[in-house]
This record gives sequence, C-alpha cells and structure tokens, in this order.
Amino acid sequence: MKLTEIRQRGHKALINALGIAGTLKFLQQLEVGYGDYTKERHQWLEQLTIDDFRNYIKEKKTDD
Repeated sequence: MKLTEIRQRGHKALINALGIAGTLKFLQQLEVGYGDYTKERHQWLEQLTIDDFRNYIKEKKTDD
C-alpha cells in the first residue's frame, strides 16, 4: 500500500469515527511547534518597558 493510500484511508477512518470537526481537532493536536519559545519570549519581554505596558492599557481602554 502506498503512503498516499494510507493517508487517504486514515483520513476517511478519522472522519467516520470522529466527524469532520473531531478530525480537525485531533489533527491540530498533532501539529509540531518549532523554535525555542522560552528564548524568544525573553527576547521580546526584555524590550518592553513599563511605559509600553501603560500605553497599551490606555489604548485598550479607548478602543472599548
């Protein structure tokens, strides 16, 4: 059996067992992330100041 046929049968089996919405939720859980979240988070957090945060809050209040 070729890989394309296995994939097609697998999708069909999932849809039959879980429905379309359930299949999509299941497949989303299998998605693999990438990068180093912790390292990237520290990089953008270090750039923020308390004034940036205050301005952000003020903008959000005026948007409402």
